[in-house]
Amino acid sequence: MNGLVIVLIAIVVLGAGYLLYGRWLASKWGLDPKAKTPAYTHEDGQDYVPSSKLTVFAHQFSSIAGAGPVTGPILASVFGWVPVLLWLLIGGLFFGAVQDFGALYASVKNEGKSMGMIIEKYIGRTGRKLFMLFCWLFTLLVMAAFTDMVAGTFVGKGVEGMTKATGYANSAAASISMLFIVVAIIFGLIQKKVGKMKEWVRAVVAIALLVVMFIIGMKLPMYATKSTWIYIVMAYLFLASVMPMWLLMEPRDYMTTFMLLGMIIGAVVGVIAEHPTMKLNAFSGFNVDGSYLFPTLFVTIACGAVSGFHSLVSSGTSSKTISNEKDMPMVGYGAMVVESLLGVIALVVVGAVAVNGTKPEGTPFSIFSTGVAGFFEKFGIPVQVATVFMTMCVSALALTSLDSVARIGRMSFQELFYGDTTDTSKMPGWQKVLTNKYFATIITLFFGYLLTLGGYNNIWPLFGSANQLLAALVLIALAVFLKTTGRTGWTLYIPMFVMLAVTFTALIQKTIALVSNIAGGQATFLVDGLQFIVAILLMVLGVLVAFSCLKKLFTAKKQEA
Repeated sequence: MNGLVIVLIAIVVLGAGYLLYGRWLASKWGLDPKAKTPAYTHEDGQDYVPSSKLTVFAHQFSSIAGAGPVTGPILASVFGWVPVLLWLLIGGLFFGAVQDFGALYASVKNEGKSMGMIIEKYIGRTGRKLFMLFCWLFTLLVMAAFTDMVAGTFVGKGVEGMTKATGYANSAAASISMLFIVVAIIFGLIQKKVGKMKEWVRAVVAIALLVVMFIIGMKLPMYATKSTWIYIVMAYLFLASVMPMWLLMEPRDYMTTFMLLGMIIGAVVGVIAEHPTMKLNAFSGFNVDGSYLFPTLFVTIACGAVSGFHSLVSSGTSSKTISNEKDMPMVGYGAMVVESLLGVIALVVVGAVAVNGTKPEGTPFSIFSTGVAGFFEKFGIPVQVATVFMTMCVSALALTSLDSVARIGRMSFQELFYGDTTDTSKMPGWQKVLTNKYFATIITLFFGYLLTLGGYNNIWPLFGSANQLLAALVLIALAVFLKTTGRTGWTLYIPMFVMLAVTFTALIQKTIALVSNIAGGQATFLVDGLQFIVAILLMVLGVLVAFSCLKKLFTAKKQEA
């Protein structure tokens, strides 16, 4: 089938879903454009910062559009392009976008509280404690998987068989990414000094800065080994976790969005010009190399269809910066729709370069970068420039999720130890230490680093399962919130039960595989041992949280929001 037809079908379906289903949910739940949002009522210049619709959308989209929408569809393409496309469209519109919008909506209606705090209000303190522990463990997996990906993308030396061209592309992309951090801080300070800037002026400045960074990065590549880049990324995550939103994350996400949209538009234009034939099998069977379509497809494709991590962004950061409730559908539902489109584009790209009906050798990043760079080359763009641009884009995808997850992980750790108050003057000494943002960040990054030693390939299946289980738990919690506050919540029932079935099946399979490795003497503690401990904890916590939430769902009575 022609790749262009697939992209056009996806644009029509996703656009219709946003205009019809997204707006229908918004009307059913109710939006109040005159209500003061938490960004104003709790404004503190750190986490609660009133921001424009485009700024919040940029943060939401760049944070949720991590490595997932590129990695997942490419890895799952072994089952054929038809099941991947169906899951991206159905999952994106009726599972993922509903969860993202729901989490944002519930948080804004509850003073910008995180999902854990919302669970405490509507389900109970025990449920909140269990959920926050689950979230914290999950953020460790995200950090481990994405840090390994980013470091692998930046590495310019120390890899056997690396070509000069590949080493240069990786190193130039790394240089641009490091410049990104410095320029983002400068951009944030400029906006703070100037005050409210016109949107078109801010956009022009952001794009100009991107061009300058790209030119400098191409001229001054940074060559380093993978282990060095892991340490550098961890240092950046510490800064992103503790610095004010307006100073680093928001300006960085704002600039990143233009780059990512440029990548998506460029890829779509490339598909239109090239209109490649899908060389992937339409359907490869229910069992491919020992992996079954259910549940493998549904945990492999998380971002792009449904991802629990998105709810942590919606309720952890975006809800604290949104200025008007009427902006929520675009931010919550709309950002997910665009991410699903990115997943479809990744599917078409791998379909264009497939070999013998299946994806070619290489990492999903390299497959995607090479494929889209090939499209750009058709327009006369030098292959070296196109490759550096794409490498920079895919690393930015993962890095923008990483900084958000580091901050969310830090906040989750703090919330684990909060009692009746967040006032440090009323806390005992041990509680002051555990809820200190610097201590919480160091502990979170330390355990994330330990899991990084296992490598991305080992972490991804466990990350995918935990991610989807988190989505199921959030959907149940949102259903409780909607029912308790007298809003329409039945649309969440099918998604939450489907995801519960998918994730517990996948986690049990992963646990059996880890036990086999341990029993066969092929395991190491820092890889299989840590993953086994985390898998067991996730399943136990998942069962406890799900039971607590479901019990409340079927006994909840209407009360005031």
